[in-house]
Amino acid sequence: MTALSDSYRYCGAVTAEHGRTYHLATRLLPERRQAAVHALYGFARTVDDLVDVDPGRTAGECAAELDRIDAVLRRGFTDKNAVGDTACSPEMRRVLPAFLDTVADFAIPHDYFFAFLNSMRMDVPGTPEHRADYGTLTELRTYMYGSAVVIGLQMLPVLGTTGPGAEPHAAALGEAFQLTNFLRDVGEDLDRGRVYLPAEELAAFGVDTELLAQSRRRGTTDQRIVRALAHLIAVTRSVYRDAEPGIAMLDRRVQPGIRTAFVLYSRILDEIERGGYRVLDRRATVPRRNRWATAVPQFARLAVPARGRLW
Repeated sequence: MTALSDSYRYCGAVTAEHGRTYHLATRLLPERRQAAVHALYGFARTVDDLVDVDPGRTAGECAAELDRIDAVLRRGFTDKNAVGDTACSPEMRRVLPAFLDTVADFAIPHDYFFAFLNSMRMDVPGTPEHRADYGTLTELRTYMYGSAVVIGLQMLPVLGTTGPGAEPHAAALGEAFQLTNFLRDVGEDLDRGRVYLPAEELAAFGVDTELLAQSRRRGTTDQRIVRALAHLIAVTRSVYRDAEPGIAMLDRRVQPGIRTAFVLYSRILDEIERGGYRVLDRRATVPRRNRWATAVPQFARLAVPARGRLW
């Protein structure tokens, strides 16, 4: 197993490489909380890559690896020092020390992570849980509970709150981020044989999987798809509105970082609109200059005395 300090550094590098917007926002957090967020992200990203990235890995191998991770967590949550050498992938072995240390240190409920693994199984063909598409937004939310909602909930013990009532907003923020990903990554997901946009919502605008695939092949965006995406962007923005009040319920020291993530991620929706809804042949991203223009004022807030003391 990787030494604890090395594991935290590795998780930080994973976050910097794969979650640029996310990583920029975490730089506003106090050091211990920043490291904990990196550990949680490193775990989730490593599992997500397991079911997405390697075309040479069979579905059966992916399912078996998820089962191994599940077994390791059940041992590690009992005693984080008892895991030792595991049969998991090399990447997961590098993540586990920091991840298990963070879960224990912040007393994060273990059920969140098993729900996450269950949603990842929904992405793997051949598993009983597998789903390639979703008929309704309600069905999609079943998937998003494990893939996104629990991500928001597991962050609360790390970030700290000023009182009760933050959980629904944290859940909404996780869902808003996930819906944003789904809208941004339609083309890439099609290539993996998945559609994360609810069929019922698409059908209302005359869109189905074949039309999406056809537009992907041709590099065009049918006006029916534009209208469907505009509708789903409006739905996603309503979820962001549900999430926003929760930011003020967080520890004041972490609010700038979460506010930055909230603003930057929601701006991906603006970029989709600005790009003519061409999510089938390109990936909408927030320009680097805009990311820093959002983050720098939040950095400045950290240097301003609050109630007679520095943050």
